[in-house]
Amino acid sequence: MRLHRTLVFAVIDSLNQIFNENKYADKVVEKTLKRDKRWGVRDRKFIAETTYEMVRWKRLYNEIAGTKEHYTTENLWKNFTVWAILKGYQLPDWSQFVGVPARKIKGKFDEVQKIRKIKESIPDWLDELGEKELGKDWDATIKALNQPAEVILRTNTLKTNKIALKKQLHSENIETLVSKDYPDALALEERKNVFLTEAFKKGYFEVQDASSQLVAPFLEVEPGLRVIDTCAGAGGKTLHLAALMQNKGQIIALDIYGNKLKELKRRAKRAGAHNIETRTIEGSKTLKKLKGTADRVLIDAPCSGLGVLKRNPDAKWKLQPEFIEEIKKTQAEILENYAQMVKKGGKLVYATCSILPSENEKQVEKFLKNNTDFKLVRENKVSPVDSGYDGFYMALLERN
Repeated sequence: MRLHRTLVFAVIDSLNQIFNENKYADKVVEKTLKRDKRWGVRDRKFIAETTYEMVRWKRLYNEIAGTKEHYTTENLWKNFTVWAILKGYQLPDWSQFVGVPARKIKGKFDEVQKIRKIKESIPDWLDELGEKELGKDWDATIKALNQPAEVILRTNTLKTNKIALKKQLHSENIETLVSKDYPDALALEERKNVFLTEAFKKGYFEVQDASSQLVAPFLEVEPGLRVIDTCAGAGGKTLHLAALMQNKGQIIALDIYGNKLKELKRRAKRAGAHNIETRTIEGSKTLKKLKGTADRVLIDAPCSGLGVLKRNPDAKWKLQPEFIEEIKKTQAEILENYAQMVKKGGKLVYATCSILPSENEKQVEKFLKNNTDFKLVRENKVSPVDSGYDGFYMALLERN
């Protein structure tokens, strides 16, 4: 396997922006891939996958290269060299690779396999927190979260069905696999830019992880109901609710960020979902107006995002323990306040993309203790180990 200078330099430049300028990996990669129109599918794949791998295994490569978290250009090259040696690349005759100790690199890699926080490339605090909350399950969980995420599509059943979508994508040279356990999901056989397809432009699908696709059906919606999606964001789950409701009834999509709701409106138009009304939350007045009015309420709560490290590997370096403590307070407040919108006899789903019990079942237990008019119907803890997809949690509650 050969390395190509322009592609490697693009990776080094991307890493410099991510590590030294604190930019988000996905945004950097997206921008880098637009830099040279001559790059083919294989070139773009090399840049994207290598950049993400080096972000994911940052601590491991640092340890082996002895670079101690200082991301000078020289050190970025040292880390890249570790990646290339471990991947089995033949190093070209470039000045950056002079005197590379290949045997030492492989020996050091074997040596650190006994130290979980280095082997799995995570900060000390996260390793301690994971062990404290998940105990013996932490080993397998963090290992699963270090596997790259597949690209999963959710068929928009307002416009097509899974088999028809599969055929349409095949006609556009995109091959997919059907998943039996997820009624609307198709997995890409090979990572490609699906947003350029006719199928996407016509609103036949959304990109949405398989675990995330379990949340909307968990709310037990039906056509004709009044549903409130309280933390709608750009609307992945809102659009799924609209499809499940066959565009009948009403969905009120709430969020504190108006710009996200604008994106939701744009996506809803493409998807042909026209039973969605967006409202920006402007303090308690917005919530008071909706008190006791909803048949169903979805709280897709803000969280640590530890369940989605597969697709956001840089989150483990940006995340801080203080943030997790703060977000747990926010979750408790949101659950307490937004639950008031549920009618008697109505239902509520509290969901997160976290794997931590303190953000999940513990929050629900605390809420039920303080709100005896609600009862737990069922919960689903989606493990990244068992599912192979993102880690998720969802609890269905009913108001008496």
